[in-house]
Amino acid sequence: MPRQSTRLTVQNLRDLARKGAEATLRELRAQIIAIERTFPELRLSRGRRVLRHSMTMATKRTRRLSAAARKAISQRMSRYWAERRKAKAKMK
Repeated sequence: MPRQSTRLTVQNLRDLARKGAEATLRELRAQIIAIERTFPELRLSRGRRVLRHSMTMATKRTRRLSAAARKAISQRMSRYWAERRKAKAKMK
C-alpha cells in the first residue's frame, strides 16, 4: 500500500485553527445563552443597544462649517500660499 503524505501545510494548519476557533465560539455562545437564561438580570440588551447606537453615530458624524468659517479658512490659506510663493521667489 502506498503511504500518504501527512505533512501539515500552512493552509491545512489555518483550516484546522479556524475550525477549532469556530467550535470554541459556538461553545462560548451557548454558555452565554445558558447564563442569560439562568440569570436574566445579567442580560446586557440595553447596554448593547446603546453601544451599537453610539458606534453608528460615531461613523456618521461629520463636521460642518458655516460659510463664514469656510471663507476665513480660504483667506488664511491664500495668505499662507502667497507667503510661500514670495519666500520661494527670494531663494532663487
